[in-house]
Amino acid sequence: MAEDLKFELAILATVQGFYQKLMRDSLGGDVPIPSGLDEVSLRHSESDLPETLSRMYRWLHLLDMAITPAMLRHALTPETDSEVAEALLRYFVRRREPSEVNRDKTDLISTFLYRHPRVHGQWQQHGYGLDGSLPLSPFEIALIEILADTDVPSLPEEHVQLLRNFDPLREEIARYRDFNSLIDSGIISRVRELKRWLDASFYHPGVLATVAAHNAAFGARFDQLFEKALGEIKQFAQALDEMGGSILSTVDGVEVTVDHVAAIEQKEMLQADYGSALEKFRRVSRLKKELDRRPPIRKSLLAPSGGGTTKSSGAAAAAKAARVAAAKEPVPAQAFQAPAITAQQISAEEGKLRRVEESIRVFVRVADPKYRQIVPMRFFNLTLTTAEAEAYNASFLEEKSLRADVARTLIRMVSCVARVNTELEELKRSHSMSSLWKLHADALVALLEIASTTTEEAVAVAKGADSNASAVAIHETVHKLRVRSDLAVKALAHPGS
Repeated sequence: MAEDLKFELAILATVQGFYQKLMRDSLGGDVPIPSGLDEVSLRHSESDLPETLSRMYRWLHLLDMAITPAMLRHALTPETDSEVAEALLRYFVRRREPSEVNRDKTDLISTFLYRHPRVHGQWQQHGYGLDGSLPLSPFEIALIEILADTDVPSLPEEHVQLLRNFDPLREEIARYRDFNSLIDSGIISRVRELKRWLDASFYHPGVLATVAAHNAAFGARFDQLFEKALGEIKQFAQALDEMGGSILSTVDGVEVTVDHVAAIEQKEMLQADYGSALEKFRRVSRLKKELDRRPPIRKSLLAPSGGGTTKSSGAAAAAKAARVAAAKEPVPAQAFQAPAITAQQISAEEGKLRRVEESIRVFVRVADPKYRQIVPMRFFNLTLTTAEAEAYNASFLEEKSLRADVARTLIRMVSCVARVNTELEELKRSHSMSSLWKLHADALVALLEIASTTTEEAVAVAKGADSNASAVAIHETVHKLRVRSDLAVKALAHPGS
């Protein structure tokens, strides 16, 4: 018992040392430490450990009130010792205070540990679940070990279901191609709301591991797109300044000048807390939209000044600018024309189909047999026939046999149905954002091509099936896929209907 208390006190002493340095850097001087809680006194504190611990917690709580998440973000650098970050994580998980600030700090620390592993690349493998029946990710295992001496909260089933939202969110993040679409998507506020719903379960190792992986993926994409957008704005401002202009545009009734843009510090904005800096990011996005509405001017301003721009190249630039401007408008029913499908699009969709196949297979195999035919997806429940569920649960999929061909065919078609359903739902939700609508429309076009090929192959397998029941099962799933494909064609032909 005494050893446990000494270990806990050592953790708090590490946190206090980090806080002292943070306050020193912020205030330019040391904060006086209460009597008996300095390093020398703690080293010789053998008697009345519970009272010392109580005093230390009260002292650290007081310091916490002066330390914001943004200050913590600045203080955690690649040079920060992992043991310090682990001590901070233990401290906040022990507190488990039900406040947004405490959750944000815990969030920052666990994400820092994910981004800066002791051994490079050690978190890159991924498990499937949190219930012990499937392998855990290496980062979650590490968190379990770090928090082994801490009373972590249990994870109720409804919160396990909430965690399943994070994988689709990571896929969504990867699809954004510009800063404006990322900001307009509202994904930042959606994720913050999701974290609030997790309540006290947020401090569970499985939740922290899932959220940290999401934060790392989102942060990397956000930084990349923001850097690109800000670079284009600054380039435009520089060209305007060289021509003697000073006012770029008007945003929210305020004139934005060249000097305003020059004063934007990219690193400072990216290191700020996303919650407090969100309005600044939105203003940058609105400025970018205003500049994008004037592509011919922008293209001419940014053309090389050495006289190397010919009439033909200028016409090409204007045509490209017109396409960019047109893309900003809502997509009318007649405007969408199926693009030429590239090998890269097919390859990307094949990868998504494999992930859907695996996620459905995992669910069917671990679910109660009474409920395994209703698979919870992101926007809907996917209903499987008995034959489809048995195919996903089959142990003979690697065989070279007729029964394996039938099972693989059913799995392939069901996964196509699931992907088409998902993209149709995404299409509905993005009808007011043309860039996102186009992304999902392109995905549907590629899926329709895959579905057509899959249907032809399925019909061939049905003809050679080893039983009438197998042929009937295939034709039933073929019909289901054709119905969804027809809906996709109608949705592409009549956007917003």
